[in-house]
Amino acid sequence: MEEYSVDDPTQLLQAASDFAYFSGVQNDDSAKNFLDRFPLPVVINALQTKADVPGLENTLVACLERIFQTKYGAYLIPQYMPFVQVGLKADSQIVRCLACKTVTYLLEHLNEETSAVQLISDYDVYPLLLDCLVNGNEQVATASMDAIKKLAGFPQGMEIIFPTNSKEETHLGELSTRCSSLGRVRVLALMVKLFSVSSSVASIIYKLNLLRLFEEEINNTNDTLVTLNVLELLYELSEIQHGREFLSGNSLLQLLSSIISNKAMEPILRSRAMMISGRLLHDSYMFVDESSTRTVIAAIDRILDSSETRDMDECESALEALGQIGSSIQGAQLLLSSSPPSARHIINAAFDRQGRGKQLAALHALGNISGETHPENNMILDNHSEENLRRLIFETASKTSKLTPSGLILSLLQQASEIRLAGYRMITGLVARPWFLMEICSKQEIINIVTDANTETTKIGMEARYNCCKAIQKALMSSSKVTSDASLAAIAEKVHKAVKMGPYLARKLEAQPVVMTAERF
Repeated sequence: MEEYSVDDPTQLLQAASDFAYFSGVQNDDSAKNFLDRFPLPVVINALQTKADVPGLENTLVACLERIFQTKYGAYLIPQYMPFVQVGLKADSQIVRCLACKTVTYLLEHLNEETSAVQLISDYDVYPLLLDCLVNGNEQVATASMDAIKKLAGFPQGMEIIFPTNSKEETHLGELSTRCSSLGRVRVLALMVKLFSVSSSVASIIYKLNLLRLFEEEINNTNDTLVTLNVLELLYELSEIQHGREFLSGNSLLQLLSSIISNKAMEPILRSRAMMISGRLLHDSYMFVDESSTRTVIAAIDRILDSSETRDMDECESALEALGQIGSSIQGAQLLLSSSPPSARHIINAAFDRQGRGKQLAALHALGNISGETHPENNMILDNHSEENLRRLIFETASKTSKLTPSGLILSLLQQASEIRLAGYRMITGLVARPWFLMEICSKQEIINIVTDANTETTKIGMEARYNCCKAIQKALMSSSKVTSDASLAAIAEKVHKAVKMGPYLARKLEAQPVVMTAERF
């Protein structure tokens, strides 16, 4: 074997390049073979002393990353923790990124989990990870977050990340006071990642009152971009199932309501605040008192009432947010029981063809309110809400050229596929009401479209049409009028056949003769 020269790293550079950029999988054997030729101290020394050689730093970093991704390489990391320390403090951003990833590989591969966390504690790695988080470039910050998230998966790691002393320099609340605005946003991004680890981690963040950092950042900045970044993080947080429970506090909802109501705010900020509010109230109504929910609804209501609102995205966000709130029984009843009912905006927009995106958002929102997402035996609201729902639909229809709900529904089903799909969802929810069932059955054209297996050509469209058929069938089976009305009995039979055929294109294919010209030689 040719001896490696410290003064001439050409041989190492070529071998490292071959290893780093090999298109296949690098396993334990290939990592061992490489390190037998170029031991880790040699590679690390070259990285520290020959960084000025063109291409060397990038190549060695890529090579080491692939080595440490293997189990063989990861088991060598504990012997080189001083290198990890130095790497986390390096001026080079790609070296810092490698060091952060090395911590992740250590936690992923070391069988003795306690030992891995202990090494991080012994070598004071966590404060260095935090420094990479707030002061590194975007790639370094992301790699640091991934390492800290992995650390949070261990009980001993939780003790490192969440010190009991709130004045500790590594306490996230204390850290945020010493950061730039970018650093504070990254601390909040880290909290979102930690929230997703488990409900127990989320509970600790909540108990330490760290969620206040989101509110403080929104309140203390006039920078639209920073506010938007924080709202985006809140939106991500609201998508985490166990996150919504902890987020649905009165103070946060009041803050979101104030953003929605503030006409001086950019429309994009109000839109995001509405979307977050809708998500928070989507399935966690039980954690929020009614007055806070009404405050949010009233703020959104004012947006839709305002003649000054010209931003279509803002209107769509408002309708979608109301639809999210209306997806729970309690939320739907609040939207229909207020005076005047906030649901009027949804029903008016659902049958208004002036704005396609706005109509789509409203149709899906009406599907939510009518119970399309609810269990089949839990779709009907209280009497007052049901009466308002019926009245609003008939009043809206009477102001159009179609005059009746059935005319509006037929018009929807004759539009493009996206509108039809939303229309199927709406019918699926509303048809549980006997009055709406009669409207559907009053126009044979509606039944023809819904029962025609060839109407839809996409999987989602076929399934939406089929679910609509099943809902109509269930409603007809529950109706006492079917046995005494021959036309309803015929519709019931037609719907039954459509349901029996299944959701997908049930075409009767017949053999077709194939005519070909004779081959000439």
